[in-house]
Amino acid sequence: MTETRHTVGIVGAGITGLALTHHLAERGVDSVTLEASDEPGGVIDSREVDGHILEVGPQRMRKTPGVADLAEVAGVGDAFIEAKEEELYVYADGDLGRAPLSVSAFFGTDLLSWRGKLRMATEPLTREGRPEETAGELFVRKFGREAYEKFIGPLYGGIYGSDPMEMPAAFALEGLLQREQEAGSLLQAFRQRVGNGHTAPPVSFEGGNQRLPRALAETYSDRVELETPVTGIDPLDSDVVAPGEEGGPYRLTTPDDRYVVDHLVVTTPAMAAGNLLSGLGDGVDDLDELRYNELAMAFLSADHDHTGKGYQVGYGEDVHTLGVSWNDQMFGREGVQTAFLGGMHDPNILDESDERLGEIACNEFEEAVGVPASVITIERLDPGFPAWDNSWWLLEDLELPADVTMATNYTARMGIPSRVREAREVAEAVAAAAEETSPQTSKRSGTAAADD
Repeated sequence: MTETRHTVGIVGAGITGLALTHHLAERGVDSVTLEASDEPGGVIDSREVDGHILEVGPQRMRKTPGVADLAEVAGVGDAFIEAKEEELYVYADGDLGRAPLSVSAFFGTDLLSWRGKLRMATEPLTREGRPEETAGELFVRKFGREAYEKFIGPLYGGIYGSDPMEMPAAFALEGLLQREQEAGSLLQAFRQRVGNGHTAPPVSFEGGNQRLPRALAETYSDRVELETPVTGIDPLDSDVVAPGEEGGPYRLTTPDDRYVVDHLVVTTPAMAAGNLLSGLGDGVDDLDELRYNELAMAFLSADHDHTGKGYQVGYGEDVHTLGVSWNDQMFGREGVQTAFLGGMHDPNILDESDERLGEIACNEFEEAVGVPASVITIERLDPGFPAWDNSWWLLEDLELPADVTMATNYTARMGIPSRVREAREVAEAVAAAAEETSPQTSKRSGTAAADD
């Protein structure tokens, strides 16, 4: 068993770990990234089934400056596929209605009654959102019950597969509350978060979203080691590591080798992170109690004339489907429509067989869109998406050594651009710390990427 020394050790080669690998390399900081799987990407998982490109994870990403920069570095900057249409719909009252994510859509949509539209239009006059509210309570107070049930709730809750009434605003809406102050209204901030007010277009890649992490792993193959699970993390110099103080260097043990690192960054799901970091901080053992929403993805084949990103299902509809992503219409994916089932609203549906889930998804798709569909395959996500529910209060007790960082989609925002942005911020902080402790560390050339 060999032992090598590195400045930074990264556990996990999802998009966060790979983006961090890039930004550390750009700043001249030595690092190693260890990934248990034989594939990079983490939750970004693209597969080809019967000639169809399927996304078993995020269906798309935003082409922010940070994402575009990574693609150029990895040599896939010319492989972007930009969504043809950005319209989004909600299935409510037995019909598809256009989600009012623009001024014209707001006045033209039949999704809301005129009373609902007037109530929603008064949102800038309401008191600013408060962290002690749940996301659902805040949305109802700001936009009214009708807009919440037919528009805001399904769209925002659909990002997580969660019930906004179970999601504390202090965690689930932290970024949105900040944007509210900048944009002047929560509605404008919401449009920027999930709708047409966002300046970066929705994109995928030729061959699927996983093309980006695969290209990054290849670009930095001298720093990324696949099929290398970390089985243990131990401080070298002390049996007890005090939270908030430096406890490194740390020895990372794998089945074949050992790595000694001065700074540790963990990007894995909560349960794995809790196991690896046990004994290295306060509140670590509670990480496995963070709730994840299990989901089933029914990949369907269907042709229809609608344009846009797809639809979410309004609350109160007698269907199991949470929403459908129109991958064919967005990215030319040969008839592919991705239906989501399960989540916090309907966890028991996941007890059904794959055959039954496919039958339900096809029937409900035809009911909503008006055309028949056939099943390509069924995939199940376990652990699924972070729920951002009341279990997230456990993070209030989490405190780690100063030289251990968690960069994850459950300790900070979800979404590929957000993961890329946090990776850059972590790299900047780690590089600054490395320069302080090691004057020989080379400085980064160039300038920081533009904000996402």
